[in-house]
Amino acid sequence: MLFLALIFTLFTHPVVLDSEVFELKKHNEIWLEKVEIDQYEWTNFDSIFLDMNKLELLMDNLESKIYKEPMNAKFGKNNEIIEGKYGITLDRNEFLEKFITHYYSATNEKLNVPLREIYPKVDSGLLKEISAKQLGSYVTFFRSSNKERSHNISLATEAIDNTVVFPGETFSFNDIVGERTKEKGYKRAPVIVRGELSEDIGGGICQVSSTLFNAIDLKGIQIVERYAHSKRVPYVPPGRDATVSWWGPDFVFKNLYNEPILIRAKAGNGKMIVTIYSTESAENFTGN
Repeated sequence: MLFLALIFTLFTHPVVLDSEVFELKKHNEIWLEKVEIDQYEWTNFDSIFLDMNKLELLMDNLESKIYKEPMNAKFGKNNEIIEGKYGITLDRNEFLEKFITHYYSATNEKLNVPLREIYPKVDSGLLKEISAKQLGSYVTFFRSSNKERSHNISLATEAIDNTVVFPGETFSFNDIVGERTKEKGYKRAPVIVRGELSEDIGGGICQVSSTLFNAIDLKGIQIVERYAHSKRVPYVPPGRDATVSWWGPDFVFKNLYNEPILIRAKAGNGKMIVTIYSTESAENFTGN
């Protein structure tokens, strides 16, 4: 299976670090003076022991400053593949080893804080493989003249586009899209609250979650959480909607296929479409 083969490849054929990773590490270099290292003694026992609690806090602080999230490969607007990017973080094991050595040595040399690269989960090769076979698709329509609602639909659609869900992983609409706020660009538009039509920030995104539900409702997908509106909506048949809100209902599903699935989503000119892809060998996995 592709997924298992990918893991095997990562462990047996490590990716050669390129200039991008070298520059990333160089740009994030941090050095600690000997005098700074000596401050982490356990005060109750003079300088015999290190205060490991203080050292853990130091590592947490360094990690928060250094950490850069990797970027997965994705499809661009013209369906071209945009390469992923490495991330970077603190190498905690190597740092701990170096720090202890420096602490108990007579050297006055600075300690170079060790970093390690984080590989993107999805590279261009995997993206090509999991876009080979269409598993499902669904289209809904909306009135593009309602600018605010159309804008919200476009924002939420962009958020779920290019999402890859690996075997056994769970997708949460609220986690992926995030809170719908004014600061993120969402506008006030009609929403259904307790059976009544009103206006709120992010109105319209339930059409995105409902379109996704109808596209993803497949044999190899387990619907974990889905709620219907308290009032019928016009963009999907009765009982085929999936309402969401930040402080309330979520739409959640689990990938039971033996391969990762790719979500492609697009909205514009009054039409929204969600298409689900995977590899040619994707099938419903019923084992453990």
